[in-house]
Order: sequence, then structure tokens, then C-alpha cells
Amino acid sequence: MALKPSTSLKVQITRLEMTAPPKTSLNIPVNIQAAIMRAPKIPLPFYRYLYRQVGARWQWVERLRMSDEKLAAILHDERTDISVLYVNGAPAGFFEYFREDEDTIELTHFGLIEHALGLGIGKWFLLQALYALWVLNPTRVVTTTNTLDHPRALQLYQMFGFSPVSTGHGIVRPLSDKELLEIAKRS
Repeated sequence: MALKPSTSLKVQITRLEMTAPPKTSLNIPVNIQAAIMRAPKIPLPFYRYLYRQVGARWQWVERLRMSDEKLAAILHDERTDISVLYVNGAPAGFFEYFREDEDTIELTHFGLIEHALGLGIGKWFLLQALYALWVLNPTRVVTTTNTLDHPRALQLYQMFGFSPVSTGHGIVRPLSDKELLEIAKRS
């Protein structure tokens, strides 16, 4: 059986920023047990598991291609912070941010694992992530989304106070079968 090569996907990338904390408050959905826990010095296999589970639908691939050394340098940098959402005792998503400087924090990753989609927890979780970032008193929070992301991602970011500041085009190269096999062997 021959392994098929991956096909490149064209995307539109939107860069967003917010310059004030969200003014919204949301309760956690009823009948859901949830906890958000910071994960300092997150183990690489656990991070890769979260990244794959959250990002598989949206073609998150960049960090799966990284060596352990390169990924550890990013994740264990003191300016990076990762928090994991647990729903009913199981990992359900994560958010990650990077403090670029005293004024700017980038929300680099945010998302839910598939089993948590449709529970009504996404808005609440994003709001909790934004609260965590704004506690650090930046003057702005930035993030990006693209056309491979959840269809309502841009709308959700805007609902909580982000404004688009630029758009551009990019290419995402999905993982090839060979890369998927290598990742499976490494896990």
C-alpha cells in the first residue's frame, strides 16, 4: 500500500486584538463538572495528546512536526503558560498564551476536544482564558484564526471584544500518512 502525499490547503488568516478586558460574564453550563488547571512544565506527550485531540479537525500540525527539543523550548519558556480544561474528570481542551512583552499577550492556542463540543462550554472556557490573560494587565491581547478553524471562531472572538486588525493568506500542509505513522510511533 502506497502512502499518499499530503495536499496543501490555502487559508485566510485573520489577526485580531483586544485592548480591554471582556465585559461579559457567563455561568458554566448546568450539569457540567469543570475545572481549569495550569500545567507548568507540561510533559511533551500530554501536550501532544491535547494538541492532536483539539487540533485534528482544524489541521493544527505545526507543533506535531517539531522535535522534542524545539517543542520543549517553546512550552517550557517562562513566558508561555498552558491551562487544561477538564470536564467530568477528563481532559476537554486547553488554552495557551505567550507573553510577548509587558504590553502584549498572544493567545496562541485555544480549543476543545471533540467530546466537549456541543456541551455549551466553549464560550465559558474562552471567557475564563481571557480573564486569565487580563489578570496580567496587558494593554492588548492578540490572537489569530484562519478559515480552517471552527466556523464560528471569528464570531466568538469578536463577541468577547476582539477586533480584526489584518488579514492575509497562508498555506497549511496537512500531515502526510508517513508523518502520522512517525507521530504514532513516537507517542
